[in-house]
Amino acid sequence: MSGVRLSGLYFYPVKSLRGVAADSVEVDSLGIVGDRRFMVVDESGRFLTQRTLPCMATVKASIGRFGLELSTDRLAGVRVELAASGAYGRSLRKVTIWSDENLAAEDCGDEPAAWLSQVLGIKCRLARIGVEFSRPIPPHKLPGMPGNPISGARNSHFMSFADAFPFLLLGEASLDDLNRRLDSIGERALPMNRFRPNLVIAGSAPYAEDEWKRIRIGKLVFSVGGPCARCVVTTTDQVTGDRGVEPLRTLSNYRRDPAQPAKVNFGQNLIHEIKSGTLSIGDQVEVLD
Repeated sequence: MSGVRLSGLYFYPVKSLRGVAADSVEVDSLGIVGDRRFMVVDESGRFLTQRTLPCMATVKASIGRFGLELSTDRLAGVRVELAASGAYGRSLRKVTIWSDENLAAEDCGDEPAAWLSQVLGIKCRLARIGVEFSRPIPPHKLPGMPGNPISGARNSHFMSFADAFPFLLLGEASLDDLNRRLDSIGERALPMNRFRPNLVIAGSAPYAEDEWKRIRIGKLVFSVGGPCARCVVTTTDQVTGDRGVEPLRTLSNYRRDPAQPAKVNFGQNLIHEIKSGTLSIGDQVEVLD
């Protein structure tokens, strides 16, 4: 498959806050370095999300020379260290993401908690992945194709605060096809950020990624974990936080999961078999299976 390449790279320093585009990223055992290593939680430690708080999209999150930087267009920002300063600087907090409970994270302190509580209008804390964090990918989510090396190592694959997988991939052509359908009914085209991918692919046919089982991007090999079922976050403007009905209304007409019709799929989840390396815009994409 010639001419298929990596055309977009994105990571999300804080789960459900605004993302960052990059030309090149490093990859570690959890995924893209810096991706969803922080998470906003309620007072019980349960994760907060744009699904119920669309205003989270208005908060900028970036990694700078002084650590994580949070800001909005209307409020001065706050800075947070990427890691605790020594063992005595760690304040452990148990957090929950979906059914993954009692994960050992680190509380980032009162200053970012107060800042986020003011911005989001709800009492909350900021949690960070630290040295004691461990979140294995459940065996039922690991690809099990014969001969696939990932299927035989079920305790060696982990993820960050992401919903379910370390990577999400979407093809440019798939979004182009969706936008043509939206245009045909008088709706405006939607940007890629509505779908919060990590990896964007150019040069493939619409929805070609649905058929891939293993791929190589640059020097890294990925197993496809299955389609991404989309939620109300895709209907949320990733700058203003405003919410509408598209693209879910249109996607539901032609992208329903055959086995689970309540799910509307768009994009593919990935697990990296090689746990370190670099991804860069322009890397060639090779379908291995």
